[in-house]
Amino acid sequence: MARLFGLIGYPLGHSFSERYFAEKFASQCIKEVEYRNFPLEKIDQLPRLLGEHPDLCGFNVTIPYKEQIIPYLDKLDEEAARIGAVNCVRIDNGKLMGYNADVYGFEQSLLTLIGSNRPAALILGSGGASKAVRYVLERLGMPYKEVSRTKRQDNLTYGELSRSVMESHRLIVNTTPLGTFPDTESAPDIPYELLGATHFLFDLVYNPPLTRFLSLGQTRGAAIKNGYDMLVGQAEKSWEIWNR
Repeated sequence: MARLFGLIGYPLGHSFSERYFAEKFASQCIKEVEYRNFPLEKIDQLPRLLGEHPDLCGFNVTIPYKEQIIPYLDKLDEEAARIGAVNCVRIDNGKLMGYNADVYGFEQSLLTLIGSNRPAALILGSGGASKAVRYVLERLGMPYKEVSRTKRQDNLTYGELSRSVMESHRLIVNTTPLGTFPDTESAPDIPYELLGATHFLFDLVYNPPLTRFLSLGQTRGAAIKNGYDMLVGQAEKSWEIWNR
């Protein structure tokens, strides 16, 4: 029986993973293995999915279930537990073990953007993906502020992004889905006119390769990077986890 892997989330119409793994299996002559998209409108459909696919050996998790998946898992990897979000699940003898491969993908990709720099950061968004970003920045010793539409105890709202905030936070990471195809004209509501050549913009969105967020930053001279290399990194890390 072929080993089955896949991706859960909703919607999955423009997912990277299915195509990436199909090309990987073909180019590396990996036989009797398949990777499929499993769009779930609600996370409570997961047990039924598992029952229908007893050959499922592992799966990735994307928006909006990176946090909602946790109660359905039997065990959490120590790193995933600290982060509070999961994007990779390994199935062993019916037991579900959760991991966070986003951490590996984001850290490797971020370092190619910032090199030896360790600027203070603004993290746009507060969903599951932002948790992996926070974890990596803490590990690299980089201070950060989270930015979201709603004011909480220690975050900033978009209206609070003053000149001094923008000048003192030179890395800006978009963890929101704004700008993702087909809604390519949308972008986080930051004061782009305050960006300059000392800024770094990292967008977790990879489709399109040049989002409006990145384009507006590039116009102001900022160094930019999209989410493609991060996705490749987390995909390869997931494959490693499933094949341990």
